[in-house]
Amino acid sequence: MERLKSWFSAFRLRTLPLSISGIVIGACFAVYNGFFSSLVFILALLVTLSLQILSNLANDYGDGIKGTDNENRVGPMRAVQSGKITPEQMFEALKINVLIVIFLTILLIYTAFGHGYFLYSLFFLGLGGLSVYAAMKYTMGDSAYGYRGLGDVFVLVFFGFVSVVGSYFLFSKQLDHIVVLPSIAVGLLSVGVLNLNNMRDIESDKLSNKITTAVKLGKEKSKKYHLFLVISAMIVGVVFAILYYTSFWNFLFFISYIPLAIHIKKIISAQVSSDFDSQLKVLALSTFLFSLLLGIGYIL
Repeated sequence: MERLKSWFSAFRLRTLPLSISGIVIGACFAVYNGFFSSLVFILALLVTLSLQILSNLANDYGDGIKGTDNENRVGPMRAVQSGKITPEQMFEALKINVLIVIFLTILLIYTAFGHGYFLYSLFFLGLGGLSVYAAMKYTMGDSAYGYRGLGDVFVLVFFGFVSVVGSYFLFSKQLDHIVVLPSIAVGLLSVGVLNLNNMRDIESDKLSNKITTAVKLGKEKSKKYHLFLVISAMIVGVVFAILYYTSFWNFLFFISYIPLAIHIKKIISAQVSSDFDSQLKVLALSTFLFSLLLGIGYIL
């Protein structure tokens, strides 16, 4: 039972709502435009969740064996760091997880495109491979991009554009301008979650030579960068609602601006690393709420 708890802790379940935010928006606009498929939706969720768990395990493994997770870490203790799961056990789990992702991805592509659309299937297979690479190379290997300040770019691309536009394409088999602005908004908020994590760990990362954007900018500039990300996402949401207005329900997502505004206030007054850690769950859940209400507002 204790071992099971250690694995669930390594999965970092609190990150999962954020990972499916883009899928929720893509699915809602697929419903809005008459392209929705419940089976594609379920499989897209499973692929995304398995990729997020893969990323969490890979980060645990990568930071663990490099010594980045040490006594200076402010956040929750990781599984490899604690010794409850050995690096060898974590690596085996990663291999199993990769196989699960590959299986689910192939099943999703076949369900979405069938025997036709060969080039689309090929493209999404490649995209799946890139997603696995991105999930694992954030902290793993000598050239881990998370150690070179590139995590923000990857999160914007994969949590924003790939998640929203890609999931919508799986339903509709076409590109549509209606999902561009939502993908930018979700991407910016997701980068905000990563930046919060990096601001929390700025001192320990600096000592471990993990050069994140927060380490490059420093504490005060990182806070300004964070406010830029969250406020820009909120502005993009407003612009989208105005440009694509169809009914009063389109503004339903404004409810999510209440916790986001409170979050902004908290970040402005934040002084110590624990202040940033306490806001991680708030921003992640606010992002999911934003995505859910934005999508529902166009279905009602």
